[in-house]
Amino acid sequence: MRIILAKLLSINVGTPDALGSHRGKKIMSGIRKRPVSGSVIVRKLNLDGDKQADLTVHGGLDKAVYVYPSENYPYWRKKFPEMEMPRGTFGENLTTEGILESTIHIGDKLTIGSAQFEVSQPRFPCFKLGMRFGTSTMIKLFLESLRSGFYLRVIKEGKIRAGEEITVESSDATSETIESIVRTFIENEKANS
Repeated sequence: MRIILAKLLSINVGTPDALGSHRGKKIMSGIRKRPVSGSVIVRKLNLDGDKQADLTVHGGLDKAVYVYPSENYPYWRKKFPEMEMPRGTFGENLTTEGILESTIHIGDKLTIGSAQFEVSQPRFPCFKLGMRFGTSTMIKLFLESLRSGFYLRVIKEGKIRAGEEITVESSDATSETIESIVRTFIENEKANS
C-alpha cells in the first residue's frame, strides 16, 4: 500500500535559547524553529541542526521529529491576529500539507526523501507553548482545538528536503487517530477535575 498522501512544505530547526522566565527562573527552550533550505539529514533522535532544551519531555526515540499540519495555521491566525506565524511557530520540525490529526493513525509508516518514519504520539503541550504565545491559556486552547500535531520516530535515517512528497507505506485503520487520542485525553481530564 503506497499512497502519496501529502507534501513537506518546510523543514524547521532551532537550538535552545532563553524563552523568558517562569517563577523567577530563566527558561530555555528549542521551540523557536526557523525554516532551512536544502537537504537535511534525519537522525534517530532529531534532525541535523535541531536541539531540545529539556530531553526529559522533548526529543528521544518516540519524539524525534515533530510534525504540524499547515492546514492548522489559519485557525491560529484568527485566534492571534497580532502575532506573526511563519512556519515553525509551533516548534514543529516539519510543516506539512495533506496530513491531518483526524486522518493519521498511530503506527502509520511514512517515507519522506530517503528517510522512513512511524507516527508515535500526539503532542501534549507544556507551559513553554504558553510562553511562546504570551498566554497560559494557550495550553488549554491548543488541546481543545484538536490541532496538536504529532511526533514521529525515525525508522530509517536519511535525507529530506522541503517540497518532497510524503508517502504512507502502511496504515492501520483500526489504530487510533491522533485526534481521537487527544479527544480521549481531554475527556479524561474533565472527568477527573
